Amino acid sequence: MLTKKQLDLLEFIHKRLQRDGVPPSFDEMKEALDLRSKSGIHRLITALEERGFIRRLAHRARAIEIVKLPESLGGQPGGGFSPTVIDGDKPDQPMPGGAQSVSSAFATEVPLVGRIAAGVPIEAINHAANSVAVPGQMLSGSGEHYALEVRGDSMIDAGINDGDVVVIRETSAADNGDIVVALVEDHEATLKRYIRKGSAIALEAANPAYETRIFNEDQVKVQGKLVGLIRTY
Repeated sequence: MLTKKQLDLLEFIHKRLQRDGVPPSFDEMKEALDLRSKSGIHRLITALEERGFIRRLAHRARAIEIVKLPESLGGQPGGGFSPTVIDGDKPDQPMPGGAQSVSSAFATEVPLVGRIAAGVPIEAINHAANSVAVPGQMLSGSGEHYALEVRGDSMIDAGINDGDVVVIRETSAADNGDIVVALVEDHEATLKRYIRKGSAIALEAANPAYETRIFNEDQVKVQGKLVGLIRTY
């Protein structure tokens, strides 16, 4: 039996995983539950983990999987919930060479088109002929999907680490708070949180070591929105 705060936190994490494909940061959890400190979030996370509802990924900053949901949140009796954030099977060759296998009976191949910067500037995405297998439930909404290998650590507080593969739904539109692939001044591709402030676009990192970058709206083109994450060990 979960307390109301435990249930509220589990529901918040679940909704963010469904929306963004990555878990919320501890600051976002604290704000959503109107708590005064992160220590309260740590206690709730520990309680959820002890009860088998979530799992913290080892050696990954603030990365969380939902293992099961209570029936009140749409879970099946006894568990059986499959998280949106998945672990990819280890490939025979280092990424991005070749396709990966994913533990899913309904996997779809999407093109792996190159690397994306999450901290370190990388020139516009280099297209490649490789592909990656993605569970069908991760491919949401209309439009084409593609995958990118992440380079850099500027999004670690959003659960996105160097070497992860992100699944992107191709779109030119974004809402405030979305994590997007942004093309800056037609040559630099980066993965950041999108925030519009009037006629300016802020590309916000999820790592306090990186400053938020602000551009005129004509300097930034949204190339797609994050819908999922594949992690290889």
